Amino acid sequence: MQPGQPSVQDVRKSLLVVMGVSGSGKTTIAQGLHKELGWPFQEGDALHPQHNVQKMAAGIPLTDEDRLPWLNQCRAWLDQCAQAGSGAILTCSALKRSYRDVLRASGLDLIFIHLTTDHNTLLKRVTGRSGHYMPASLLPSQINTLEPPEANERALEVDATAPAADVIAKILSNLKAL
Repeated sequence: MQPGQPSVQDVRKSLLVVMGVSGSGKTTIAQGLHKELGWPFQEGDALHPQHNVQKMAAGIPLTDEDRLPWLNQCRAWLDQCAQAGSGAILTCSALKRSYRDVLRASGLDLIFIHLTTDHNTLLKRVTGRSGHYMPASLLPSQINTLEPPEANERALEVDATAPAADVIAKILSNLKAL
């Protein structure tokens, strides 16, 4: 933190959903926010039912019906954090408005942090990572499914092509202004 800048404690506890297509940097950015803010963090991919994991690992895109139990699990975790008043940081692709509506269904006041980057960076990141079940072959289906947040959704759009520290600093600056 630079001298004269407000501390991260000036950020009001909120429920953050770090969203975007595979390879946009959700986990890296969310972990960095968790480190800075100390709020509970949940990797949304860890909440997928085993059926979804197997389907994606086989290169089969998920349907809306496949995603619904997962989105409900994500919302349940956010609900717990809201009740605790702890703030929260969840990674979740949240590709469609209808998916974001499921996350908000219980009346949660969520802030979506939509990470964007160019196609070449996405492809490089997805093909370069190890230990993740989703193959790069599913990236086009995610890009085609993506409905960026609309003006009437509470969302920050952030270019995640920059180094992670810069992206995190930009998000924190925006959150301080809310």
